[in-house]
Amino acid sequence: MSDDNLDSPEAPRGCPVAHGSAELARLYGPEAATDPLGIYERLRKEHGSVAPVLLDGDVPAWLVLGYRDSRRVLDNPRQFPRDARNWRDSREGRIAETSPLIPMLAWRPDCVSQDGEAHRRLRGAVNDVLQAAAGRGIRRHATHFANKLIDGFADSGSADLVADYADLMPMLVMSRILGLAEAEGRRLVESCAQVLKGGEDALVHDGMIREIFGELAERRRSEPGSDLATGLLEHHAALDHDEVVHHLRVVLLAAHVTTNLLARVLQLVLTDASRLSGLISGQLNISAVVEEVMWNSPPLGVLPGRFAASDVELGGHRIEEGDLLVLGLAPGNIDPEVRPDPSVSVHGNQAHLAFGAGPHECPGQSIGQSMIEVAVDVLLHRLPGLRLAVPADELTTTASTWDSRLDGLPVEFPV
Repeated sequence: MSDDNLDSPEAPRGCPVAHGSAELARLYGPEAATDPLGIYERLRKEHGSVAPVLLDGDVPAWLVLGYRDSRRVLDNPRQFPRDARNWRDSREGRIAETSPLIPMLAWRPDCVSQDGEAHRRLRGAVNDVLQAAAGRGIRRHATHFANKLIDGFADSGSADLVADYADLMPMLVMSRILGLAEAEGRRLVESCAQVLKGGEDALVHDGMIREIFGELAERRRSEPGSDLATGLLEHHAALDHDEVVHHLRVVLLAAHVTTNLLARVLQLVLTDASRLSGLISGQLNISAVVEEVMWNSPPLGVLPGRFAASDVELGGHRIEEGDLLVLGLAPGNIDPEVRPDPSVSVHGNQAHLAFGAGPHECPGQSIGQSMIEVAVDVLLHRLPGLRLAVPADELTTTASTWDSRLDGLPVEFPV
């Protein structure tokens, strides 16, 4: 292993290709599905702020656990580009075309996958159309769908706020904004979930998403509307067909991530009587609750991916040119170097990693925040007396490599 361009002469504490796979922690499989935080903390103790891990199919990667190291990677796209054409394992044919990592890591003609001028051109188009969408009434659409979903279970006295509400509401709002019919939006809920989950169905569902958006782009080319698809097609950045399709896909997947954030916010509100009463009385602002969830249960626990542009030292480890890095947003947010006491309030502190950072920081933050504020506000005022139907410690989660999702949130309320 070359020592060129390294700041530290010390031998590396770990390298994802140098370890035998039996020694490395897997960010997929049974343990990862049930105890991702336990894995992160064990890796932090064993390796420090950066740890060698295996992704689905035993693909080697570095998991960045430290807050400061994550910021260094996210803020330096020249040293750690997002462009997967820098990924050595992919260049050298070690990533199968059927790998479930492809939808999350492979290069695509979208702003997420590119850097430099190409990124600025495409990101500018996305920013413009999202700002236009926000100006056309995100809150109005959110209020409509929140009420419509609640209408579906309001007379029953009980519901699962994950399956019946949180999983659907942001997706239906963004489907409307994107230019899709409600039925298409409901179909895409499962497809987005499968892409984030990984496994053998990820590629199939990713293809379904692109097919639906391909058809939408063709329709809007001849029948323009006041939606995101039309905005991208007509933007002065002159996106081609594939670029439009892939950016619609990016926005939809971001909406799916928002469903997890909404579920976690509702969980926090319904498991803490003081927060619940504070929101109902108006003494507590929902943005403070969202901020707390962003720190302690970010909707995306691990962010894919960055690739070393050259040999470099990071967190005491030698990272080689072409190595894959994935960013631990969840472990970074509880890094003891920046949060020695996680019980201390983070109110007013927006320096969390939940939206990423740097040039690729999520551009739709305000839209997601608006949808969540409306969803919580409408729910609490439509269903007075709303409460958990099970003890809080019976709530369970299931994680993938990328996120940890609440399995259900059963509630009851008087009718």
